[in-house]
Amino acid sequence: MKSIFRSIFLVSDKRLERKIFNLTFRNPVGLAAGFDKNAKYIDVMEVLGFGYLEIGTVTPKAQSGNDLPRLFRLKKDKAIINRMGFNNDGADIIVDRLKKLKDRKIIIGGNIGKNKVTPNEEAVNDYVICFEKLFDVVDYFVVNVSSPNTPGLRALQDKDSLLTILSTLQKLNHQKSAPKPILLKIAPDLEPEQVKEIVEIVTETKIAGIIATNTTIAREPLTTDKEFVTALGAGGLSGLPLTNKSSQIIQFILQYGPEIKVIGVGGIMNADDAIEKLNLGCPLIQIYSGFIYAGPGLVTSINRKLLTLHK
Repeated sequence: MKSIFRSIFLVSDKRLERKIFNLTFRNPVGLAAGFDKNAKYIDVMEVLGFGYLEIGTVTPKAQSGNDLPRLFRLKKDKAIINRMGFNNDGADIIVDRLKKLKDRKIIIGGNIGKNKVTPNEEAVNDYVICFEKLFDVVDYFVVNVSSPNTPGLRALQDKDSLLTILSTLQKLNHQKSAPKPILLKIAPDLEPEQVKEIVEIVTETKIAGIIATNTTIAREPLTTDKEFVTALGAGGLSGLPLTNKSSQIIQFILQYGPEIKVIGVGGIMNADDAIEKLNLGCPLIQIYSGFIYAGPGLVTSINRKLLTLHK
């Protein structure tokens, strides 16, 4: 059955390969974190044609996340609002699950965060725990300080907190015989000066790059009834309304730090959106909401369009 799905969805062509972070991605289209939080669906997602998969967000201890309901579709806007709250099985169980994978054929990234009950001044300890536990079972790391659904988490994007977390992880990383790429995932709601400061921190700590962006707390532009959206409550908005917002943040990053490697994510709903993100200067992209609305054929269509551009 897997071979059948692979033959339908996987576009296998050396021209799609991307060599970056000392890793070889079979194509530039990845599955963003949040879809497979617990590394339960690696085998399934691998045959749908992705170039790489990102699991998590993983926290040291298991947590149930925010109260239900916490995930909503805005069909008119091709958007999703979620306030999941880092619901996951915890690092130990997820590591065991990854260790049991046989003949893994795809790159896996580990998106790591802090537990809700951990105060921000102790957050670095949670990131260290996840880093150490997942080190042998993932190919790269993503430091998530940008989810809007864990109270106070985005405050960790402030200079002092961020510098502490990234510097600590890099120090541990360089003590390993084979260090792994560490990336930072940022919010789309940052002001240009905040982006500039983050670029300076990324440059100083020499981490591998930035993932731009996470979901937004903004509610514009939406065509769905405003009162209905307000009644849904808090949460991060993703999908089509995020397309331009995430692209703008990517442009700011590359304006301030043209040498920084950026993985583009946010509002990629079709192949043209993917090409736009790549043309901005992103060597890799990720999808989530577009995958929900368009289905696995989106991965195939992006890769096929990329091949037509090679001709």
